[in-house]
Amino acid sequence: MGRIQLKRVQKKFGDVEVIPPLDLEIEDGEFVVFVGPSGCGKSTLLRLIAGLEDTTSGTIEIDGSDATATPPAKRGLAMVFQSYALYPHMSVRRNIAFPMRMAKMSREEQDRRIEAAARSLNLTEYLDRRPGQLSGGQRQRVAIGRAIVREPAAFLFDEPLSNLDAALRVGMRMEISELHRKLDTTMIYVTHDQVEAMTMADKIVVLHAGVIEQVGSPLELYRHPRNLFVAGFIGSPKMNFIEGDEAAGHGAHAIGIRPEHVDVSTTEGPWRGTVGVAEHLGSDTFIHIHGIPGCDPFTVRAPGDVAVSHGDAVFLTPSAPHIHRFDAKGLRIA
Repeated sequence: MGRIQLKRVQKKFGDVEVIPPLDLEIEDGEFVVFVGPSGCGKSTLLRLIAGLEDTTSGTIEIDGSDATATPPAKRGLAMVFQSYALYPHMSVRRNIAFPMRMAKMSREEQDRRIEAAARSLNLTEYLDRRPGQLSGGQRQRVAIGRAIVREPAAFLFDEPLSNLDAALRVGMRMEISELHRKLDTTMIYVTHDQVEAMTMADKIVVLHAGVIEQVGSPLELYRHPRNLFVAGFIGSPKMNFIEGDEAAGHGAHAIGIRPEHVDVSTTEGPWRGTVGVAEHLGSDTFIHIHGIPGCDPFTVRAPGDVAVSHGDAVFLTPSAPHIHRFDAKGLRIA
């Protein structure tokens, strides 16, 4: 079991309120991602759940029991940090076994859990190596293995892929997602990378200045962002926003349109602009266009073989069903 409920949880450091009172429910077996810019409170919130920070007020329940004052070691949770925190003088086997040895678990049970975790993480052939003989991705898997053997109610990941290069990050994203399906255990994952959030989560929690801006599935947030902040944070490249007369013509203070929901032409369209930088990525081309009133530059996601060059005049046609409208407070207009 791994159901976690936060009820009016607040955190202050001195007189500074970093997390205003908030409520959140995480269901058993969910993969929940906390996402937001640096300083938004996502890691602090994770540490409150783990018990590594004390709540200022409010209640944290784990499987229906009040765990607010429960020490971290007794919450039944396992945390994986950004740094691997492995013992360099110990083998992979001994690193994974460490929390079980501290709990004075039998040698037979330790071996059973180590072998099972190693199989899940493709580490069996590395059990007798030391961390220094492993790649960054392998060391991260060892850190995850050390968490798995505790058989926790939930796993807490605090930006675990930040130290890896781009290729390894993609691979580890897939491995952690597959691991979630194998274990069917609650996972809470903190990242500032919205691509990680979109590709891994069952449910995304978008945070901004300690406030939960929106909670929902990746596609819910992509298709129906509650406000300008969520609309601009979720999606890559980010949504284009236009204010002024064009927005007023749609009955809004601002309108938003994603780069992939705009057609580009060299002959006709309601918006005329000039091509600046065109990023050719193979399957896609991201075209940055200048001269669109209220939005400069305006980004369009076009097919990879689109024939445009710097300085070309182009015409844009937004897909009407995909135009997002926002009021003067930045809230979505239904």
